Amino acid sequence: MNKKASRYCEHCGKAKKACICHFISRIDSDVPVIVLQHPSEVNQPIGTARILSLSLPHCALFVGEDFSDHAELNTKLATENIDFALLYPSDDAVPISRWQATANDKDHADIDIPTHIDTPAHIGTHNDTDTKNARGIILLDGTWRKAFKMYQLSRNLHSLPAVKLDDISEGNYRIRKSPIEGGLSTVEAGYYALSAMTHDGERYQPLLTAFDGMIEFQISQMPPGVYERHYGKKDE
Repeated sequence: MNKKASRYCEHCGKAKKACICHFISRIDSDVPVIVLQHPSEVNQPIGTARILSLSLPHCALFVGEDFSDHAELNTKLATENIDFALLYPSDDAVPISRWQATANDKDHADIDIPTHIDTPAHIGTHNDTDTKNARGIILLDGTWRKAFKMYQLSRNLHSLPAVKLDDISEGNYRIRKSPIEGGLSTVEAGYYALSAMTHDGERYQPLLTAFDGMIEFQISQMPPGVYERHYGKKDE
């Protein structure tokens, strides 16, 4: 038996001592979610992508940097009855609630959702029909710099509509610093995106509960004074 493998949970991938499985609650959700994870995040002790993939029944997690020719991802993007958007703050990104509001508007006559025209040939395009397509969301899991590189390299993402989160409060990623003020973890971004798409934040609350549990455990394992020295005063 591989000794290194035996130290890690086979489900969540965390060290068994820091296993998050007991924090996870399966959520009844039919929203398709795809998480594209940078390789540097796979063994990150405080990474949050696995909370999403373990909690959501229709969540796929793929690891890589350039997804242009990723067969499984491209198959999902070519699914005719699902329209995906990429959660990414590009210049033409629109609020996710605004994008979701177009789901019942086949012609999008009153809301302009910009997309690029350089769609790779193997992705295909969706034809307008009278049948309402499901909506799905794609998240990039990595630092801001790594996420930017993933987006630049992955040509198949450029043809997708880009969306951004509506106004939200500051995230709770207390043990990982972000260069962006109020930066969110991947699971927090997923929570806010799904809440906006379904108008049902309560349904997805277990995502934040699992996240908070993971963070609290990590803080509890720090020697006295370490958290305060690096991240500021603990919450009372």
